[in-house]
Amino acid sequence: MTWIDPLSRYLHRAAGQHGPVMLMYHAVTPGKIRPGWPWAVSMQQFRDQLNFLAAEGYATPTMGELVAEPNKWTGRTAVITFDDGYVDNLAACDELQKRGLRATWFVVTGSIGESPKWPADGRPEGRLLNVVELREMQSRGMEIGSHTVNHVRLTEVSDARLTSELSDSKAALEDLLGRPVGSFAYPYGVWDVRCDDAVKQAGYSAACITRTGWALRDANPYLLRRLTIFNTDTVSTMARKLYLGSHDVRWRDLAGYALRRLRHG
Repeated sequence: MTWIDPLSRYLHRAAGQHGPVMLMYHAVTPGKIRPGWPWAVSMQQFRDQLNFLAAEGYATPTMGELVAEPNKWTGRTAVITFDDGYVDNLAACDELQKRGLRATWFVVTGSIGESPKWPADGRPEGRLLNVVELREMQSRGMEIGSHTVNHVRLTEVSDARLTSELSDSKAALEDLLGRPVGSFAYPYGVWDVRCDDAVKQAGYSAACITRTGWALRDANPYLLRRLTIFNTDTVSTMARKLYLGSHDVRWRDLAGYALRRLRHG
């Protein structure tokens, strides 16, 4: 049984009442040592977190399934997502499948099978998933979505570049995988009205951002909210995120939240 502190376990009893959440991962590094990159978790962290989700009865539909039938997911639901498409995600896919869980991957198509071509920020070394690996993951029930061609900030590019980043990545994945691609994630979580319109025009059925909250809070499939899982997240902090739909889950944050509840009855 995965350890979780008693108060976090107590709070988590009320999780799931506000609808589905989406969890955002990036890299999963081997072993137990906490990675230095904030957006990576160790394999031991990841296994513990998956064990918790499975033990607590979470459904883990793909993002495409969530938006296709949003009213279906009334119980505890967590859409697990991975951004970029690092090759270490293969082991994460194995762990998901062992537990009967699924996830959605957002892949940068301009670096498939190669080292990432966008500026480094401490991310893991090595290549992204290749075509064979992506096809295998898809055959195992995982969803493959787009994360643009070049991992650019879409709010900073021209209209023509915006269109090509969205349309070319979608077309490349559909050609490689042999099925429609409807899910998209904004690089760096940045977007604006122009980007939103372009995503719709490119033919995507849904897009996710990095704003926190319940996934369907905005009642807009092109503004799906996500909760980031950081290198510092334990099962206890993840449980509190699932309960609050927020990153503000330190004990002092919870104390402030409780105080406000008391003041306002």
